Amino acid sequence: MSDSNKAANGARQASGSSLFPTYARFPLTLVKGKGSWLWDDQGNKYLDFMSGIAVTNLGHAPDRVKEALVKQLDELWHVSNLFHIPNQEAAGQLLTDNSPADAVFFCNSGAEANEAAIKLARRYHQKVIDSGRYEIITFQQSFHGRTLATLTATGQDKVKEGFSPLPQGFITVPLHDIPALESAITDKTAAIMLELIQAEGGIHAVDPAFLQHISKLCRDNGILLIIDEIQTGMGRTGKLFAFQHYGIEPDIFTLAKGLGSGFPVGAMLAKGALVEAFSAGSHGSTFGGTPIATAAVKATIETIVDDKLAERAAEMGDYLMEQLREKLGGHPLVEEIRGRGLIVGIACKEPVGDFINEGQKRGLLVITAGPNVIRLLPNLLVAREEIDEAVGILASMFAERTAAAQ
Repeated sequence: MSDSNKAANGARQASGSSLFPTYARFPLTLVKGKGSWLWDDQGNKYLDFMSGIAVTNLGHAPDRVKEALVKQLDELWHVSNLFHIPNQEAAGQLLTDNSPADAVFFCNSGAEANEAAIKLARRYHQKVIDSGRYEIITFQQSFHGRTLATLTATGQDKVKEGFSPLPQGFITVPLHDIPALESAITDKTAAIMLELIQAEGGIHAVDPAFLQHISKLCRDNGILLIIDEIQTGMGRTGKLFAFQHYGIEPDIFTLAKGLGSGFPVGAMLAKGALVEAFSAGSHGSTFGGTPIATAAVKATIETIVDDKLAERAAEMGDYLMEQLREKLGGHPLVEEIRGRGLIVGIACKEPVGDFINEGQKRGLLVITAGPNVIRLLPNLLVAREEIDEAVGILASMFAERTAAAQ
């Protein structure tokens, strides 16, 4: 056995796992979930304010989605996109009926959806209108995925380390810096791409006036506007899509996370003028939009729309923010409580990793958004009593931190 093989076997034996150590996992093994609650393999119960990082927007194991999946599992799993898939057509129709988009491409993840958006923008400019444009402008502190193209588009250096050389054609500028943005625009600019709330970047919402300026720049310069709704879409912000708060319509937008209630699926949506760019054979995905995945999508969208869950998220989000500001607003460690709907950040003056760990010990699951921000992502059906319980746990931890420092 070679030395490298010995070293690999030694590392595997030391960790007790055959998996790559790409995740800094919490010391919990979760085995069951229902609604806002999770249970670990020791029988401990947790109030889930992570939602699988904004994925389980309907809570864990929602009945309507479960029924749709069970029905589909009894009928057909996979045939490939060489055939018509009724669930895919129905899910796509629901998305276009409830958005300004005219066409949908289904894939497997948010990174793939953003990759498709980048490819569509380039191909539209190069194959449809023959402008030859290919550059995409993005913003610092953004997060768009971990493929080579989407990590290059991401405005955080930490995700790019060790992956050089990175693909060409991406320019990153500071958010809300109009002169920098205008200086970055050239005759090579194909699209401007941004999140309307930088979730991984600290729960920073885009200023409405800045987005209106971007929209005008795009119109005036023949540039496509791409909105990354991977984390903010599907009712999370109090609208079905975050761009609906701003009175603008993107040329392209992307979805994943909450789209399938935990079933892996992503989607790239675009206006009709761009449909020609993705002609037969120009792009594809073996597992994109399978009968099973789109059964989950269809049931998820129907639940959100029929039960008016985006409106409910707006109401519960206001209540969550009110309670946090009442209980934590004057705390010396808290700089700001910010967010929209049910994506909320508690920005602190120091790292918050120990709050995450302590919360787990007290039965509350939350996550960070950068080193100094506690991110709260309850499901859209969260009850007031569950919000009260979560805020109570957070308030007690902050109070104890103050007492310990005195």
